[in-house]
Amino acid sequence: MKVFVLLFVRYLFPALVIPVSQENRVIQFDLRSILNARPVTTLTNNKLVIWKQGIDGGGKADGYLTHAAAIFNGDVDPLALPDNSLFPANEYHPEIKLHYSNKDTSHNQAYSLAGASVVSFAVPAAKYSDVYLALTSSEGASFLEIQYTYTDGIETRRFEVPDYYQDLSASDPDFCYLAHNLAKWGTKNNMTEKDHHNIDLLNIHSDAKRTLKGLKLTKNEFGYLVLWAATGVIKLK
Repeated sequence: MKVFVLLFVRYLFPALVIPVSQENRVIQFDLRSILNARPVTTLTNNKLVIWKQGIDGGGKADGYLTHAAAIFNGDVDPLALPDNSLFPANEYHPEIKLHYSNKDTSHNQAYSLAGASVVSFAVPAAKYSDVYLALTSSEGASFLEIQYTYTDGIETRRFEVPDYYQDLSASDPDFCYLAHNLAKWGTKNNMTEKDHHNIDLLNIHSDAKRTLKGLKLTKNEFGYLVLWAATGVIKLK
């Protein structure tokens, strides 16, 4: 019963602090108020709900499918997104919750940044040791300037987000995979490439000695970027 209640509360309040060990806590930041794209085709009520504003071609060319949608679509052994959008923790990252669901037909799933773009969002004020951004960059790398708003001031750092076809090094201090080796599908849910596409995680390494309360992402004109989720980690020890 305790597990059921915890999962139910997590579903209702996605920014809730969820204990994952005795050493840290994980917060899934609630980005729903800023999301502007549905890059994932889902299978809802036995019907395909086709992606809108996808993952490349300025959002017009391709999207991802959930596994159930891909099977319904007739794809054999598809390298699709898992139906459960809560990705479990591993040695590289904590659990990460994306915003797509096979139970949802209308809500946006991600935030797309085409050309020179800016997006800002508040986060639950806390001292985070790590903050992970789930991202895909297509049409080449995307260059990001990230502004950290702390309660005692502002800091700015710059990152290069690699193209989502590019392989990552297991020893990269900033990037790891969230979803690796995915297929992609066109505007009629036709599979355009069967593998090799990723959703990457960028750890922006927030200052654990300062209370973070907001983030601002500024992208230059190069590349097409999709922000899927943001997750913070608070060290307890």
